[in-house]
Formats: sequence, C-alpha cells, structure tokens
Amino acid sequence: MNVTLDRETTMPRTPPAPLRLSLTPDDATAGRLDGAWWPRSHDLLAELPSLAEELDNRWGRVTRVTLNPAHWPSIPPRIPVAGHVVHAGWFQQEQDPNEIMVRSYAPGRLDLLVVPPHTGPTEAANLMAAAADPANTLTASDLLATRPTEHIVRGTD
Repeated sequence: MNVTLDRETTMPRTPPAPLRLSLTPDDATAGRLDGAWWPRSHDLLAELPSLAEELDNRWGRVTRVTLNPAHWPSIPPRIPVAGHVVHAGWFQQEQDPNEIMVRSYAPGRLDLLVVPPHTGPTEAANLMAAAADPANTLTASDLLATRPTEHIVRGTD
C-alpha cells in the first residue's frame, strides 16, 4: 500500500508576513524615489511575489522589474506571481544597487529604495518614510549613506 501526503492539508499553514512597503502618496508628485520596500531576505524568488501582488492591486499588473545584482545572489528571468509572470532583469553599472525599478502595464514606473533586510525596525521606518517623502532628492544609495554608522548591521548585508 502506498501512502501519499497532500502538503496542502498536512503542513501547518502560517500566514504570510505582512509586506513592508511605503509609497509616495497618490496625490503628491514623487521626489527622486517613489517609496521603499523592505524585504525579509535577499531571495528575490521568495520576496518579489508579495510586492508584485500588492502593486498589482494598487497600480496595475506588474510586468517587469530591474535590479542591480549586488545584493541579490540570484535574479531569475521570470518570477511567478499570483497567476502571471514578472520578468526580471539586472543592470550592474546603470542601476543603483539599493533600488528596484518596477514597471506595469499602465504607463509608468516606480523606483523604490530597497531597505537591507537586516536593518533594525526604527531605522527601516525612517528610511522608508524618507524615500516616500515627495521632497526627497536623494538616490537610494545616498539615503542609505545618511544612516548613522553605529546602527548598520554588519554581516550578511
């Protein structure tokens, strides 16, 4: 007799962690950045689906993202997201290493600061608020450079 386990019913389900995203208000003209995203890891395949699904609902279906591979060990060319595929690309020289560019079917793009995953909650909240501030004129890397050095978590980032 063979026994087959259905992982859908036998594995304990844990609710997905809430998405950590901050966007410039809809009625404001964005500054240098359109907001910030604080992923929990450097695993794009695990992290991007929740971001894309949220932006699908707010902004229109996400079709493409581009990143700098400096902080992403693997950038798969296609990432499945809630019934569709997001195409991923990378630019080593042309793109800020601390930014993700998101495009959708709607004409437009979002440039988001990627807050390093191991950043402390208070500092991450400050960075996310600064990136979403319409008056911000700093690039993603410049914003991160303004962090006090004693609060930077060393190690995996």
